[in-house]
Amino acid sequence: MIRRAAEVGVVSLALIAMAAVFPVLPVLAAREASLPAGTVLPVRFETTISSASSRAEDKVLAVVRENVLDDDGSIVIPAGSELRGRVVSAQRAGKVKGRSYLAVSFDSVEVNGRVHRVSTNRLGVQGRSGAKKDAAIIGGGTGAGALVGAIADGKGGAAKGALIGGATGTGVVLATRGPEVVIPAGARYRVRLADSLIVRR
Repeated sequence: MIRRAAEVGVVSLALIAMAAVFPVLPVLAAREASLPAGTVLPVRFETTISSASSRAEDKVLAVVRENVLDDDGSIVIPAGSELRGRVVSAQRAGKVKGRSYLAVSFDSVEVNGRVHRVSTNRLGVQGRSGAKKDAAIIGGGTGAGALVGAIADGKGGAAKGALIGGATGTGVVLATRGPEVVIPAGARYRVRLADSLIVRR
């Protein structure tokens, strides 16, 4: 019995010594917050994109402009967080008919220096149809042709529109494209999460 007690004492002393050398560290649970699918992210574009000049896969940068909260009222994505994505589709307006179209989606968000994968619904903007309005304006003659050219193509298009409008009237519709879609830097939109998002804080 004395020998067994001595052995137990030795083991106990060994455990105490190990605890002194290797103290037990508290396990800190990772703090996580979640946002469900459908959550609205108010964003401000930092990149200018256009149906006339942008191409699919072009990078797009936006900033979250308001704090995004969870159901408990805690901030999950603070204002100023960067949202990164790409152009999904960029289609120029067709001649005579066919509207311009521009679509983007976002795939990552940086929160407090940590990048998280994110999936958002596609943000698509379609240009208005200008063919019917253009045809009505062009019927007025040379001056109207110049106006249509200016609307469609800017300063260069104005001179081109004046020449064609004076010669053939409705020929301006064939020579110029309809309105293009532009999302300029500073534009404000709201995008929705397509899937739930878990943010580690």
